[in-house]
Amino acid sequence: MAEQLQLESGSIRIADDVVAKIAGLAALETPGIAAMSGGLSEGWAKRLSGKNVQKGVTVEVGQLEAAIDLRIIVLYETPIHEVSRMLQQNVREAVESMTGLRVVEVNVKVEGVAFKDDMI
Repeated sequence: MAEQLQLESGSIRIADDVVAKIAGLAALETPGIAAMSGGLSEGWAKRLSGKNVQKGVTVEVGQLEAAIDLRIIVLYETPIHEVSRMLQQNVREAVESMTGLRVVEVNVKVEGVAFKDDMI
């Protein structure tokens, strides 16, 4: 659902899908992320592309704030805690700078590990 911010000059609405797409693209740019996970109903992880960049991303957008949940697959031999923290930072910065919304939380759920050979 799109939330609306009422201003003197009019209103601004940012749809949940817009925030989800920004978050998904920021995730794609984070080193160590192999893929986003579509969850159990989607089967094994799906690779990120412009077409399915929102897979593994759930958002709640309010008038001034947003909360983001990410389900990811990390590359084997990457420090999961470091990749996850970098992912949180990248997503927060991308969403805040592009939308003006305050990101109150970025929750990361690591659902798997992928080998580089699996990525071909």
